Amino acid sequence: MVLWVALLWVLEVVDSATGGSLDTYGLSPRNFGELRDVIPMAFLHHGFAHLISNTVPLLVLGFIAALSGLRRFAAVVVTIMIIGGLGVWLTAPDHSNTVGASGVIFGLLGYLLVRGFVNRSGLDIVVGLVVLAVYGSVLWGVLPGDPSISWQGHLFGLIGGVAAAFLFRKRRPAVVGGPAAGLIR
Repeated sequence: MVLWVALLWVLEVVDSATGGSLDTYGLSPRNFGELRDVIPMAFLHHGFAHLISNTVPLLVLGFIAALSGLRRFAAVVVTIMIIGGLGVWLTAPDHSNTVGASGVIFGLLGYLLVRGFVNRSGLDIVVGLVVLAVYGSVLWGVLPGDPSISWQGHLFGLIGGVAAAFLFRKRRPAVVGGPAAGLIR
């Protein structure tokens, strides 16, 4: 997570030094050519204040989510980016340019909140409840409000995280034997 966040900071330094040249990789809605920017948009920010507001939640939620394995974590994040990005592409206001890791943050939040219930894991439920206690107030960000903030990115990132919890749930091994085993053939 530290390397990922470091990359975000390097990209923002480059973007600032070049007068916002990387902003072209932000996502503009309903233009098919912009679909290529569904993933890159999550790595860019509109200034250092934007990046600062995303740094700590991304580090914390990303670290917690990555504890279940890097392969699963990568699949979860890509799912969040795709669902979140497509949602923004479909619903963002015309002539907007959406960038930022907040869609991924909301996705990780959604993933961590429901993962324990999907996996039937008491420990993951407790983790989800702690995450809810610490970061739950940000859920208001999925509602329209400040026109300079992409509630669409937040909402569809959250949806992407919940979807990822179901898509990448831990499979339970089939129970072999037991009293009903002789009844099923």
